Amino acid sequence: MAKAEISPGACGFTTVVTAKREGALCKLSIESDCEAIRKLATELTQVEPFHEISYRGAVPQALQAGARYCAHAACPVPVGIIKAVEVEAGLNLPVDATIKLSK
Repeated sequence: MAKAEISPGACGFTTVVTAKREGALCKLSIESDCEAIRKLATELTQVEPFHEISYRGAVPQALQAGARYCAHAACPVPVGIIKAVEVEAGLNLPVDATIKLSK
C-alpha cells in the first residue's frame, strides 16, 4: 500500500491518499478536509496505473476528476493521487515531491 499525505498550502485542507494494487487496478482511499476533494473521492475509487502516469491516449482520471471538482487549478491533490498510484504500482520510487514558493 502506498500513501500520500498532501498539504496543499494556504487553504490548509490536508488530504491523505492510499493506493492498494489489486490486479491491474489500484483501489483508492481518499480522505480530505476539503469538501471538493471529498466529492472527487466518491467518483475516483480505482484507476489503472499505466493510464494515470501518461498523457498518451487520454488525460489521467485523477486530473479529469480534479478539473471537475477542484475550483483551484493549482491544487496539488490530483497529482498527489497519481504519485501514490505510481509508487504502489512499482512505476516510481517513494520519494517526496516538493514545490517551494517565495516572494
